[in-house]
Amino acid sequence: MNSQCIAGPGSELKRAEAEGGGHADKAAAAGATLSRSALLDEWRAGRAELAAALRDTSWDHAFPWSMSEVTPALMTPLRLMETWAHGQDVFDAVGVTHPPTERLQHVASLGVLGRALSFAAVGLAAPAAPFRIELTTPDGRTDLTATGEDARKWLEVARVFL
Repeated sequence: MNSQCIAGPGSELKRAEAEGGGHADKAAAAGATLSRSALLDEWRAGRAELAAALRDTSWDHAFPWSMSEVTPALMTPLRLMETWAHGQDVFDAVGVTHPPTERLQHVASLGVLGRALSFAAVGLAAPAAPFRIELTTPDGRTDLTATGEDARKWLEVARVFL
């Protein structure tokens, strides 16, 4: 497989580009009509297809994604983030505590990679000077610390989505 598997005709990306902002809602509505087992089967098949496509695509190959570009090297942790975030939505909706673990390091690292996007999404220029953020893992080995105005502002606007 090559990048055409990810962005080729009939792919999820092509459908999303054609349908615009309503794509996710249309996909969710279609999924809601399926039985739980059929939906799980569809999700697993899509996951396997995406994993194969990511494996067989150069890690630095950029392709269009949600008003930007993304590489397979970035797509992989983005998929982890989305799975975690939507799973957390379900836990919250049913009132079940889902404690964070150090495995969320991959999710947190996306914020660092998306620093410029975070500022752009709220109409601000990203600070020119680098700054450091430290994150404490749930087991207490470190803590989230921001020192300086730029770092504090980034924590207010940090996001990995638009």
